[in-house]
Amino acid sequence: MTEETSGFDDAREPADVSSGDTPEAAESKAAPPSSEEGAAPAGDEAVANVGLTAQLDQVRTALNERTADLQRLQAEYQNYRRRVERDRIAVKEIAVANLLTELLPTLDDIGRAREHGQLVGDFKSVAESLEMVAAKMGLQQFGKEGEPFDPTVHEALMHSYAPDVTETTCVAILQPGYRIGERTIRPARVAVAEPQPGAQPAKGESEGDSKAETAEKADDKESGGPDEG
Repeated sequence: MTEETSGFDDAREPADVSSGDTPEAAESKAAPPSSEEGAAPAGDEAVANVGLTAQLDQVRTALNERTADLQRLQAEYQNYRRRVERDRIAVKEIAVANLLTELLPTLDDIGRAREHGQLVGDFKSVAESLEMVAAKMGLQQFGKEGEPFDPTVHEALMHSYAPDVTETTCVAILQPGYRIGERTIRPARVAVAEPQPGAQPAKGESEGDSKAETAEKADDKESGGPDEG
């Protein structure tokens, strides 16, 4: 009697349950996933995309800021280079001008020696070499007799009047002027002559008087001569 009962219990035991799993575990494995469990991964993916988009916007903003900083820095560097180059040229011109200014008395002596015929021999070759070097450094001489007086480039040391000039004119160059490019390092020292005072007005008055006398004579002829008594 007892043996038959135990055999009946063995027949009712499920055949697919493994020896190590409980019935609850087997049911959980066999049950299909619910709809909530299937929707969870899709929501996580959307949140991840939003986070990546925000990070991308931040990176783009930072990139634009760094690009603007780089462009500004490059512009400042170019301006700095231009300032340095301009200052370097200015310093060079000032140094050359100072050097040539110290040589002007020597060049004046050479010019006077040439005028008096004393520039001969070795002294002539040395003087010409010095003048050539000064010219290569940009020194230019100016000032000629007969040119109009310009107070910006001429310095009048002597003054006179002349009847044959119509404006203030340089009639003698006492010392030539020198310039480097557009910069005058010494004005030309000259003697100037102005038109004779009253010469042109006197001429105009005489012409006016003669015209008035001619007109008066013509009136007299038309009226039959001047009235008597």
